[in-house]
Amino acid sequence: MAAASYAVPRPLLQASASQACQAVSRRSLFGDVALVAFLVTQGLDGAFTYVGVATFGATIEANPLIVWLMLHLGHGLALMSAKVLAALLGIALHLYRNHGAVALLAIFYFAVAVVPWIVILFF
Repeated sequence: MAAASYAVPRPLLQASASQACQAVSRRSLFGDVALVAFLVTQGLDGAFTYVGVATFGATIEANPLIVWLMLHLGHGLALMSAKVLAALLGIALHLYRNHGAVALLAIFYFAVAVVPWIVILFF
């Protein structure tokens, strides 16, 4: 019988940990500004949505997933859950250096979420 040979085990996170350290060390001003804009936009959308739903009812929300969450979790918890998840996904894009995607999402959310709420609530 031949002797079995085994691969030398190596830690699973060894390569990714070193890559993460390198990613953190390389900063991008554009990426940082895009992330802050994205997070501010998410916060404004959450706050305006809460005020809009408290004022006009859940039927004013256009996203059916958010409406479903509101019906099952309540307005505040549903909005907070959705916005925290969106923020975490935006941060993940930032950490993977997809700054263009984060910037486009910030512009998109501002145009289709924040601006309509400003028009509905203040004009």
